[in-house]
Amino acid sequence: MASTSVIIPVYNHAHTLERCLVSVKAQTVLPLEVIIVNDGSTDNFSEALKNALNEVSGLNTKVIQQTNQGASAARNRGLSEAQGEYVIFWDADTVAKPEMLQELLAALEESPEASYAYSQFQFGWKTMRSQPFSAEDLRRNNYIDTTSLIRRARCPLWEESLRRFQDWDLWLTLLEQGKTGIFVSKVLYKKIVRGRKGCSVWLPSFMYHLPWRTKAVKNYEEAKKIILKKHHLAG
Repeated sequence: MASTSVIIPVYNHAHTLERCLVSVKAQTVLPLEVIIVNDGSTDNFSEALKNALNEVSGLNTKVIQQTNQGASAARNRGLSEAQGEYVIFWDADTVAKPEMLQELLAALEESPEASYAYSQFQFGWKTMRSQPFSAEDLRRNNYIDTTSLIRRARCPLWEESLRRFQDWDLWLTLLEQGKTGIFVSKVLYKKIVRGRKGCSVWLPSFMYHLPWRTKAVKNYEEAKKIILKKHHLAG
C-alpha cells in the first residue's frame, strides 16, 4: 500500500499522548512516519513524550517544537515536513482501531476520484455516525472529522486565523476545488474527551432549539457565520 504521514498536533495533551501513539504503532498498516508538532505545550509534554516513545520503539517519529500558534499552524507545519503520499491529521486525543489506516487507504485506492476518506468515530460515549459524501449537505453543516486520510498532493493549507470549524473550512475549500471525499461506514477511532483541550465539543441537538442561547451555542453560531461568509453560503 501507499505511504502515509501521520501528523499529530499537540497542545497540553500529555495525558493522552501515549495512548494516541500506541494506537498508531498498533496499525495493521504502519505509516511511513509520525510527525509530532508540539504547539508550545505548558504541561509535562517532554516527560510524556519520552514515556510514549519508549512504548512505540521502532516507529519512525519526528518531533517539532514551536511556540503556541494554534492547531491549524501546527498542522501546516507538519504538512510542510510530510513525505507520504497520504497524510492524516491525527489529533493527540485520538485512539484508533488497528485497522483504521488500512480501511481508509483501501477506500481511497478503490476510489481514485476521491481526495480523502473519512469514517464514523466515537466522541466520548457518543457515536458520530457521519454519512456518505454529499456536497449539498456539506455546504449546510460539517459531518467530516479532522482525522481523515487525505491525498497529500491535493491537501490545502489549514486556515490559521480560524479558532473553530477549521476542518469544515478545509473540506469546503476542497469542494470549491472540485474535490470530494469517500465515506467508510465504520467506527474506526475514538476521541478521549476527559481533559479535552480546544474548541470542539459536542452538544445535544435540542440545545440549539432552546428559546434562549447558552454561551456555547452563541459561540457555535458566531463561528458558523464566519465559515458561511467566507465560502459565500446561505445561513
